[in-house]
Amino acid sequence: MAAGPPPPLEPSPLPTFPEEGFADKFLRKTRENPLVPLGCLCTVSVLVYGIICFKKGNTRRSQLMMRARVIAQGCTFAALLGGMAATAFKSR
Repeated sequence: MAAGPPPPLEPSPLPTFPEEGFADKFLRKTRENPLVPLGCLCTVSVLVYGIICFKKGNTRRSQLMMRARVIAQGCTFAALLGGMAATAFKSR
């Protein structure tokens, strides 16, 4: 049994969109996984509201908003991973 060299590892070619601008790419990615931009918007909203509460001196509400921001970031990250997994399984 003579074993030859292992076959070269060649990744599958990625789809290319040569004439796609930033806005077109953003819209396509948003349609593919709409939860990520929504999560980003939610995270930024909670962060801004928490900073406003901190500036006004409402420390209790500010702490609550910072904890909510961490939860929103976690949900956004989970949506990102879920979208990546769905795309990977869809391509198979």
